[in-house]
Amino acid sequence: MIMTNNFVFEADLATKKIYMSREFNAPIEKVWRAFTEAELLDKWVGPKPYKVVTKIMEFTIGGIWLYAMVGPDGPKGWSRAEFTAIENGSYFSSINMFSDENGGTVDGAPRSITETKFSSIDGSITKVEVVKAFTDEATIKMFVELGFKEGTIAGYQQLDELLSHTD
Repeated sequence: MIMTNNFVFEADLATKKIYMSREFNAPIEKVWRAFTEAELLDKWVGPKPYKVVTKIMEFTIGGIWLYAMVGPDGPKGWSRAEFTAIENGSYFSSINMFSDENGGTVDGAPRSITETKFSSIDGSITKVEVVKAFTDEATIKMFVELGFKEGTIAGYQQLDELLSHTD
């Protein structure tokens, strides 16, 4: 089987948005679970040697995903995503921000709105499209300069590996 991922990453500073799309060689149900279940997210989000550790996952509208990015020297920072819309199996959106370890928001911290859409291609390939909209130009520049694209590529490669070994 030929493996392609058709990865697209476009940062548009003028509109303060990052658009990403990627195909995965797995059915939509499997990819959806990998994006919405803490025990699976923890296995692929974050480029090595970093990893994500989930403290709270309430995948409901108004619920939160509270997680830490953990490196070899310990936690590097906490983030939270508050879910604002969920269409089971096809779409979810969230407001994302840095937080403290209890999910409290950090005053003045940048926020982004993330929309994640899933679509099936021939039943065996899933296309994931993500749009991150930032509140200001400085924040999108920070994400681009700190290697968000490279981190996303690494995470998606780890997700490929996970999808090939899970039911």
